[in-house]
Amino acid sequence: MRSSHPKKTRDRASADGRVTFGAQSAGNDKDKRDLQERAFLVGIDVRTRGRSAKGTVTAQAQAARDAASAAPPSGNFSASGKPSNKPTNKPSIPEFDAEESLAELSTLAESAGAKVVGEILQRRDRPDPATLIGGGKLEEIAGAAASVNADLLLFDHDLTASQQRNIEKIVQRRVIDRTQLILDIFARHARTREGQLQVELAQLHYLMPRLAGRGVEMSQLGGGIGTRGPGETQLETDRRKIARRVRHVEQQLENVRRTRAQQRQRRESAPVATVALVGYTNAGKSTLFNALTRAAVLASPRMFATLDPTIRAVVLPSKRKILMSDTVGFIRNLPHTLVESFRATLEEVQRASLILHVSDASSRLSAEQDAQVEIVLKELEAEKKPRLRVMNKVDLLDVEVAAGLVTGAAPDAKTVYVSAAEGTGLDRLLARIDSMIEEDPVSRVHLRVPQKEGKTLAMLEAKARIYSRAYKDGAVVLEVEAPESVVRKVRQWIAD
Repeated sequence: MRSSHPKKTRDRASADGRVTFGAQSAGNDKDKRDLQERAFLVGIDVRTRGRSAKGTVTAQAQAARDAASAAPPSGNFSASGKPSNKPTNKPSIPEFDAEESLAELSTLAESAGAKVVGEILQRRDRPDPATLIGGGKLEEIAGAAASVNADLLLFDHDLTASQQRNIEKIVQRRVIDRTQLILDIFARHARTREGQLQVELAQLHYLMPRLAGRGVEMSQLGGGIGTRGPGETQLETDRRKIARRVRHVEQQLENVRRTRAQQRQRRESAPVATVALVGYTNAGKSTLFNALTRAAVLASPRMFATLDPTIRAVVLPSKRKILMSDTVGFIRNLPHTLVESFRATLEEVQRASLILHVSDASSRLSAEQDAQVEIVLKELEAEKKPRLRVMNKVDLLDVEVAAGLVTGAAPDAKTVYVSAAEGTGLDRLLARIDSMIEEDPVSRVHLRVPQKEGKTLAMLEAKARIYSRAYKDGAVVLEVEAPESVVRKVRQWIAD
């Protein structure tokens, strides 16, 4: 049973690292909230000597900037989605600051099913090698976590195995770092067998280096004079078991990859292009996917609601058919093990004819989020693929600004503004996709089809755009725009 502490709400910590809490009245859903694990968030802002906090540039942020600078031009727009006159060769990319990073961690915690009851932010010149944030601050955090009856501490940073053990000894609570939290969310949302295997592989890779020194159970089986001899430590046994399981899971995923390759080969035998949706998590990819394909993929404000890939057909204005693929969202500091584990799924991105990069137009950090996506695309060797930027959620902007963005873009622009939730701008998006797809090219022809060729006329009605139609001497005279695959079937009736 939990102790009857008064309910607490979290307030953001002040710049010097202090944290305060305010009381919250208990509601009728008290029992439901009590079933949730109570999480206390810990953030760290490492500042470089001689530079202010705002001037700090982490290695990850610098990599994001480099990726954005090397990215293909995608039109001028600011982080808020408004047009910008700044040159594209010098992108202005706001960095995730410590407060915004901690807010993202809070969203991740809620996606994992936790209830955030407090948070604290520690600013340091350098990380502490033993506890990351220092023993004194850790004692303060232990008291703050105890005062709100927290079940676990979530660190907005990756922890080494020794740091995690040292922190747990002091706070007497479970400690989870950012990578482990993301893995837990993936495990929670994986539905298909393939998704579960990919998550398990990432978890095993994460666990392997954290086996060392977990207590006396890792000691040598025999100890003391006269007892030394052949034997195996528990650590070695566990490592061997995990390595065996890793090989087994990798073999199963290789079978998945082989099956997926066969399916892709059958698809590629027909002139059907594949379009892959990519973007930062919670940018609205699944909502856009549902709006374009009329599918029923889960669209949730929770992070990483989509893990299992879904492919659906879409008919373009030219009557060509394409296959659209919804993929897992990316995130800042996405664990490398996840990229490797989900490579079988992300192969759809590598083989796509066109990549739709979906961004949140309402987010101040959309440019930084886009830069993080560039890092993952580069890791997948897909950064040079033809790409169309889709600025989503314009319905959250000012009404007049949103209307100007949706209707003001040039027909050949590299950026399209839409609202997937309200269906705004989708026709313009489909037309832009149609103009960028090279498979099964469209041409305009004049046809003279005998009226008795009912099947041919029905096919043209379904798969071609008919601009004119006339009946003459037992034949139907047509001017149509059709894909090459359709033109080949009616080539005998093409009029001079």
